Amino acid sequence: MVERKRIGLREVRALGADETVWDAAVVGFHARRQRGTAVTYTVFYRTKEGRQRWYTIGRHGAPWTPETAREKAREVLAEVVKGADPAAEKRAVRKATTVSELCGLYLADAEAGRLLTRSKAPKKASTLAVDTGRIERHVKPLLGGRAVAAVTRDDVERFLHDVAEGRTADKVKTVKKRGLARVTGGRTAATRAVGLLGGIFTYAVRRRMRADNPVHGVERFADRERNRRLSDHEYAALGDALRKAETDELWPPAVAAARFLTLTGWRSGEALGLRWPRLTLRAARQHSPIRRPDAASGRCLMPLAVY
Repeated sequence: MVERKRIGLREVRALGADETVWDAAVVGFHARRQRGTAVTYTVFYRTKEGRQRWYTIGRHGAPWTPETAREKAREVLAEVVKGADPAAEKRAVRKATTVSELCGLYLADAEAGRLLTRSKAPKKASTLAVDTGRIERHVKPLLGGRAVAAVTRDDVERFLHDVAEGRTADKVKTVKKRGLARVTGGRTAATRAVGLLGGIFTYAVRRRMRADNPVHGVERFADRERNRRLSDHEYAALGDALRKAETDELWPPAVAAARFLTLTGWRSGEALGLRWPRLTLRAARQHSPIRRPDAASGRCLMPLAVY
């Protein structure tokens, strides 16, 4: 039977050649010294399929001490409980030498909910769809074949201007039947693509695929704001059209949806995602707040006049 003891500096220093000490506090965590003087911290676990894995945390010495390595072992085992395989993921990261492969890892973690937004929530499916489009239509064509560690700030600046000048413009088939997306590029597309690229390289730094983020310091174009509003004449024309639609007995839900979007100023996606539990109906002619926990700015209340 293997003897277990809480690993500390004394136990690490006492290790002889080809000796291992197993921790009593965290099952699977151990320190091993081979023929040389270096001591390596490792954690052993089994996947949900029963496969044995050894996850190498690192060698003894800054930043790894018995305490910091033990804490890392706890984090690894917590991921295993959730069904992950950290050792396999680590090997995949080492093999991900190109920007295309890095993007694949980034999207996989985002889809699994392991990447959080500034509001500490996983990315929504609609956001992931936009990210995937920018990666497939801009990032991969221009940078996909480059080694992750070799991308420089000059490369990112060149990428910015290439997208802005329409170098990636194309017609791309979509998953929809006979679907066709027209990729035009432009300054707004370039700015947003570089913003996404910055997030991808932040992910690469966190996964220790490189030490810095080449997007930092790159000056982007101002993101175009949409300030266009209907004029009084246009609102009047819209009202006439809605009344005529009712007179002509068009499909009532379609007319009601158009009126709802006009009066509230909501996005169509916000309206389509509205569910009854988020609406608190009050007395008539009062403003009923609608709870939106998935808003881009976090949880928010949106007033809605009820008549």
